Amino acid sequence: MKPLLPKDTSSFIQRFGNFLDGELRSFEILSPSSMKLTLAGQDGARGFDWISIELAFHGVCDASLEGSDSLHLIDMSEGISLSYKDNFVFKINASTFYIVCETIKYQEGTF
Repeated sequence: MKPLLPKDTSSFIQRFGNFLDGELRSFEILSPSSMKLTLAGQDGARGFDWISIELAFHGVCDASLEGSDSLHLIDMSEGISLSYKDNFVFKINASTFYIVCETIKYQEGTF
């Protein structure tokens, strides 16, 4: 997995078109301060082919989550937002789902 640097957050979500109309594939709580989320979206760096992105959140200090049985109900039509000030803030725009954490790592996969 590659670390996502704070200076790269804007270019990262732009590359994937903010995951507009993307798909939330899976979510797993690894520990109280570590979580993993898999999304699917179009990759601007690959001619807008669909790929999956696994995000690993470490040092989670705040979150509003949904149960795994409700993931398919989360509306991804407005995509995500990702920012960094003192911590990373990941949010699914059309829902109450968000994660605040110290570090994020990501891995690209097949659709």
